[in-house]
Amino acid sequence: MRRPLPSVDPRDPVGLAAALIRCPSVTPEDRGSLDLLHTVLEGLGFAVTRLPFSSAGPVVDNLYARWGRGAPHFCFAGHTDVVPVGDRAAWTADPFGAAIANGHVYGRGATDMKGAIAAFVAAAAGFIAAQGTGFPGSVSLLITGDEEGPALDGTVKVIDWLARKDECPDHCVVGEPTSRSRLGDMIKIGRRGSLTGRLTVRGTQGHVAYPHLADNPIPNLIAMLARLNEEVLDDGTEAFEPSNLEITTVDVGNTAANVIPAEARATFNVRFNDMHTGRTLESRLRLALDSVAARVAASYTLDVAVSGEAFLTEPGQFVDIAVAAITRVTGIGPELSTSGGTSDARFIKDICPVIEFGLPGLTMHKVDERVAVSDLTRLAEIYRAMLDGYFAL
Repeated sequence: MRRPLPSVDPRDPVGLAAALIRCPSVTPEDRGSLDLLHTVLEGLGFAVTRLPFSSAGPVVDNLYARWGRGAPHFCFAGHTDVVPVGDRAAWTADPFGAAIANGHVYGRGATDMKGAIAAFVAAAAGFIAAQGTGFPGSVSLLITGDEEGPALDGTVKVIDWLARKDECPDHCVVGEPTSRSRLGDMIKIGRRGSLTGRLTVRGTQGHVAYPHLADNPIPNLIAMLARLNEEVLDDGTEAFEPSNLEITTVDVGNTAANVIPAEARATFNVRFNDMHTGRTLESRLRLALDSVAARVAASYTLDVAVSGEAFLTEPGQFVDIAVAAITRVTGIGPELSTSGGTSDARFIKDICPVIEFGLPGLTMHKVDERVAVSDLTRLAEIYRAMLDGYFAL
């Protein structure tokens, strides 16, 4: 049975953020967060579409809402799903209670990123109220429930739907918590790509006292990892940090001290800039591994998964509008950055230019995640200024 929805003023980002936080939407559960947004956005005149998808496992619900039908088309994108709370006893407030104390709203998702979604809605509500009849453009929201999880049935599926329906926006702002120590100090204009490699080296199991009857894969794995670890992928670019490869786990699973194992495994991850693609990087890594395998007569397999390609939204008019809005509200000239991990912007960049801007991320994914009330209200003002600047062109 669907829970009754709270009455929320769409122009109040604090009240809406609190209402969203009270929905315990740990990936892939929704727990009413999209129902709440659906109701609020319909009340503002948005045409709302729910887009559930399921590749495997639970159904992931998503929401797309659009006000207006013309061009240009400006989109806000984000996610209502949150990470688990961890040790609930370590929280000083109910992680899904949205308590307000010391000028902050406490709760899982406060910064990542229900606060930004509330600011999206508040900005859109004010903007729509200020428009007369015959507004030529469009404002939309793309909200997923699958960003913190596998990201298989969220934004990546929604943008496919948008492309089929000829609904693609012209520009998009993702509300990830990009600010570092204070609101407005950083915008993300791109992201590095991410490649995960799972390396398995095969040998022949045997008794340690008779090594000539076995083939130990561990020294060969060590040699291969050493070769990967010494690889200098690049020196970075003007917009990107150098690509880096990090070995994240080594596993043999051998519990017997007198047995040479049959296999040894390792996993590594590469965060790479736009000097590479996932395909060219994989080829380079395989060449490096092949050179070692030939030298030590090793047999190996490498399974590669690329969760996102590097991308850059070049500074220009769109970025300038965002910078001007931030500076107008905060007095800060934000740094244009490509640092950090991946986000759903890695999918959205395939259909339109995209940047990321949101709250300070100092407490995201932590115990006592929280957002300053003043930051929520100012973020809504910034998003509203972005809309004003965008549609004034």
